[in-house]
Amino acid sequence: MTSIYDDAGNNVACTVVEAGPCVVTQVKTDETDGYNALQLGFGDAKVKNTSKPLLGHFDKARTAPKKRVVEFRDFDIIEKAIGDVVTVGEVFETGDIVSAVGTSKGKGFQGVVKRHGFSGVNDATHGQHNRQRAPGSIGAASYPAKVFKGMRMAGRTGGKRVTIKNLEVLQIFPEQNLLVVKGAIPGHKGSLVIIEK
Repeated sequence: MTSIYDDAGNNVACTVVEAGPCVVTQVKTDETDGYNALQLGFGDAKVKNTSKPLLGHFDKARTAPKKRVVEFRDFDIIEKAIGDVVTVGEVFETGDIVSAVGTSKGKGFQGVVKRHGFSGVNDATHGQHNRQRAPGSIGAASYPAKVFKGMRMAGRTGGKRVTIKNLEVLQIFPEQNLLVVKGAIPGHKGSLVIIEK
C-alpha cells in the first residue's frame, strides 16, 4: 500500500496494481458455449511449469504460457478476438467502482480472539489466571453431548478467497498498465488478484 493526495489535499490510502497487458486466450459465445465470456491470461510462465493441455490452449491463442487464466462473463466492453491484447486504458477509467478478488494472507493457527474477534476476559478477576484469551464454554454437556458443527474455535485462519467490493479507481497509468485503487486489497505483495468492474 501507499498513499496519494487528492485534489482537496487529503492523504488517501491506496494500492497500486499491475493490471496488464492481458492476452485473450479464448472467446466464448452463446452459440458455442451457452454464454458469453472472455478468457484472459496474465503474466508469463515457463514452459516446463505449464501442463500439456494448457500449452495446447496457449498455442491455439498464439501466445506464450501464462501464469493465470481468468474468465470474465458478459465482457461486452470491447470486441476482442483470440490473441488480442487488453490494456488498462481500454477497460478502466478514473472514478470507476471495481471489486478485488484475491487470496488473503495466511496467518497459521490462531486463537479465538484473533480468528473470530472474541473479546476475551479483559481483566484478571473471577478466578482467571493466564486465561484472558481462552474461548470459554462451548456449550456441550450431557445434552446435547456433542459439539455442534461450525462452532467458532481456534484453528488455521487466513489463506482464503476474499472479495473486496466498491473500491474506487483513483488513477490510471496506461503506459505501465497500472491502476491506483483506493484502500486495501487482499493478499501479500506480488500476489495475483482479479480486478473486475
